Amino acid sequence: MKSMRLIAPVLVAVCLLVVPLAWSQGNVEQQIAALSDQVVQALLKGDSSFFEKYYADDAMIIRSVGTLFTKAQDIENLKSGALKFEAYDVHEKKIHTYGDTAVATLKASAKGLSGGKPFSGDFRVSWVWVKLKGNWKLTLYQVTE
Repeated sequence: MKSMRLIAPVLVAVCLLVVPLAWSQGNVEQQIAALSDQVVQALLKGDSSFFEKYYADDAMIIRSVGTLFTKAQDIENLKSGALKFEAYDVHEKKIHTYGDTAVATLKASAKGLSGGKPFSGDFRVSWVWVKLKGNWKLTLYQVTE
């Protein structure tokens, strides 16, 4: 009976710690899912201001041919129309969270222009988001065919 009096407060304390953590993980996944949807919309609209806000300053962007772009280069490609999307359809999206880091992987079909040349096809996309100074920033954007 005495041990029961000791166990009950411990169980309550554990629940008070674990439940908010579980809620916050779900919330992080929701935030990243929403940001992922916003990335797609920004690409379709050619909205470079979205990427100015959400790319980390040292973001690495790797397009399907393996070319590495900086934040400034990728934004300039969007502004100039060198990178333009006509369609971007997500078929599969998975999100994994690791504290202040989240990885979103997509399977998508896209069509548009890259470097003035038309492209279309199915792609695998990886986005690594990191919470920096309280804000989610896209630190890695990689596309593979």
